[in-house]
This record gives sequence, C-alpha cells and structure tokens, in this order.
Amino acid sequence: MADAPFNFNPYDFLPQVPSFDVRSDDVTDGQALPTPQLSGLFGAGGEDTSPHLAWSGFPDGTKSFVVTCYDPDAPTVSGFWHWAVFNIPASVTELPTDAGNPSGANLPEGAKMLTTDGGVRQYLGAAPPPGHGPHRYIFVVHALDVESLDIPDESRPAFLQFNMFGHTLGRATLTGLHENKG
Repeated sequence: MADAPFNFNPYDFLPQVPSFDVRSDDVTDGQALPTPQLSGLFGAGGEDTSPHLAWSGFPDGTKSFVVTCYDPDAPTVSGFWHWAVFNIPASVTELPTDAGNPSGANLPEGAKMLTTDGGVRQYLGAAPPPGHGPHRYIFVVHALDVESLDIPDESRPAFLQFNMFGHTLGRATLTGLHENKG
C-alpha cells in the first residue's frame, strides 16, 4: 500500500452533493493525526479520542447530521469504519473532543453511535498495519433532509450509509493521516 492512490475518494462514487465547511481544534486537514486520535485499543499508542469537529454553511433544508470516520486505505475490500454517529439534530453544529467515548455522554440528545468495524461502540483511533503505508482517516459531516434515520442499534456504519442514500444534501470532509512504519 506504500503506493496508495491518494486520488481515490470513496465519496466520488456517491451522488454529488454540495460541500460545506468543517474544522477541528484537534485535526488539521491533510496532516498527521495527533496522538489522542490514534488507537490505544489496537496498540497504536493513542487514546481513541474523537476529535473536536465544528461545521457551518450546510444546505438549507438540513434536518439532521451524521458524522463518520472512514479509512479507505485499510487492507480490505470494504475499507474500515472508525466512527459513526447519526440523528444529530440540525441545531447542533459542533461535537466536542471525546464525543465518541464509549459512554456517549458527550453526544447531543437523540444522537446514536454505531459499532465500528473494530467491534466497539465508540470512536476507534487510527491503527494501520505496520509497513502498510500511509492511511487516510476521512472525517465527514453529512447533512440530511430527514430529522432521523430509523435503523436498528446493532446496525453497522455501512448500513447507515445505505440508509443515507437519497437523503444527503451536503457533505463536509476533513482528512487526517497516519502511518505505522513498524
């Protein structure tokens, strides 16, 4: 994967929607992820702390948000989902650092967090395999035209994405990088 084609964007294969602004006090777009956003659970020396995210300029008609973190460079045919939160009310335009902790206490009322591909219901930090090359961790805020998605609590992020199809009005992305040189 050392030759990872960073021009591949999985969101390019979905219907195109307007972009809007997302920023973070913790992660800088296109730069290495800070240690707190790396995984402690998977032995990458981090803390599994979700980053602060704030967004603005989303489309009129937005009724809720979904926040996800996805690694398209994982050595699988389906990538790797690190975080998924849905049913974030439209009045919420920011998640604090560590909103993705296992308790969910820092999430807004009504928001739900799904189990990641790592089998935990929390933000799971970056932990690419040693020597696999740099990986991208794409944090996305999705603006939806529905107030909530009615999906089972045991659903996974891919099923969430399927249910968002046709409801996404806009998408804001912020990408952090990490490589485990082993």
